[in-house]
Amino acid sequence: MTILLDTHTLIWFLDNDPQLPIKTRTLIETTPTVFVSIVSLWEIAIKANIGKLSLSFPFNTIEPTLNSQGITQLPISFNDLEIYLNLPLHHRDPFDRILIAQAMNHNLTFISKDTQITPYKIQCQWD
Repeated sequence: MTILLDTHTLIWFLDNDPQLPIKTRTLIETTPTVFVSIVSLWEIAIKANIGKLSLSFPFNTIEPTLNSQGITQLPISFNDLEIYLNLPLHHRDPFDRILIAQAMNHNLTFISKDTQITPYKIQCQWD
């Protein structure tokens, strides 16, 4: 299995937040290939900048932490955007929609608590 972390999943993982179930944390820690989309990093930066998100760690520590955890950054490809363009509007958040498109395009299991993604044909997990 190859996984893609939703933005809240990433934040809770990095923060060791109890909202992240132990089973899900273990999955992240033991899965050989884990991706974080550049979209999630962009979302965190935007929301921290406008005061919608307060991080318990400095933003500039995210990349070294991802590297030390063996988590790979996933860039946005043109094909991701083509899939995004054709997604039905079950979910209106543009950040989540591009993450869904990336999960579809790269056949990734999406690790998210967000129940609004269930209408999309992607594999999702949350324990």
